[in-house]
Amino acid sequence: MQIQKSMPVRKPWMKIHMAQKRFNISDGLVVIASLYIGFIVLCALIPQWIAPFPPSHMFADAVMQPPGPKHWLGTDYFGRDMFSMIVYGSRQSVIIGSVSVLFAGIAGGFIGAIAGYAGGVIDMIFMRIIDIIMTIPGILLALAIAAALGPNLANIIIAVGIALIPNFARVMRGQVISIRSRSFIEAARSIGTSHPEIFFRHVLPNSMSPLLVMATIGVGAAILIGSALSFLGLGTTTGEPDWGTILAQGRGYITVAWWIVTFPGLTITMLVLAVNMIGDVLRDALDPRHAKH
Repeated sequence: MQIQKSMPVRKPWMKIHMAQKRFNISDGLVVIASLYIGFIVLCALIPQWIAPFPPSHMFADAVMQPPGPKHWLGTDYFGRDMFSMIVYGSRQSVIIGSVSVLFAGIAGGFIGAIAGYAGGVIDMIFMRIIDIIMTIPGILLALAIAAALGPNLANIIIAVGIALIPNFARVMRGQVISIRSRSFIEAARSIGTSHPEIFFRHVLPNSMSPLLVMATIGVGAAILIGSALSFLGLGTTTGEPDWGTILAQGRGYITVAWWIVTFPGLTITMLVLAVNMIGDVLRDALDPRHAKH
């Protein structure tokens, strides 16, 4: 007589354990990071709809007031609402982070692609120049360029973009060298396809994934460098709030009004962490070899 095995009974605690295994806590963090980045972008696009007060409005009866119901993040030494200043200050940080990375990605990606595909003397010349630039820390290079060009938003974007070019160039060069030796490139050469057509039609489109990941992570670095330049007095002179400028002006009051520097610093830190987290997700999605198990 054949004995049938009974199906195992799943206890309620077993179902809860299985649900916890299916839910990855990193997924929740990615959602939070995406929502935070979206909120910062909205602050940069429509600050007048989010900030409760104009950034330059001074409350004479609420100078250096701690966080409360009316002023959520407190006020500064002029009585200006800190939340409103942080909301309006996001515009310049988002512009610097996005435009400088776009500039660095185009310039550095093109340099790395040409060097990787051409090889030989061209590769050696381009990469030696990149190596020389990389010997200078990015913040110092951006500081020197911004000091030479002057305090201006366009000059800060150029300074930050030039500081980020070497990273994009090296990533793109390595990817192009890897693609250049693949079989479909050899097949294209064997049928007489010209080098420009191979480069623009086959090599470049297949090299964009690492560049996209690098661009996402580079936004955080660009925001940090731009805020550091503003903190050192090389920011814009338009009078608009800027996170680095707010930190620089409030550092003298840290012992009596901690919120003036704490909340802008937390805003910058959380934005950089959120952008880096999204960059890690893109890296795992576009390159399965780096997927986390």
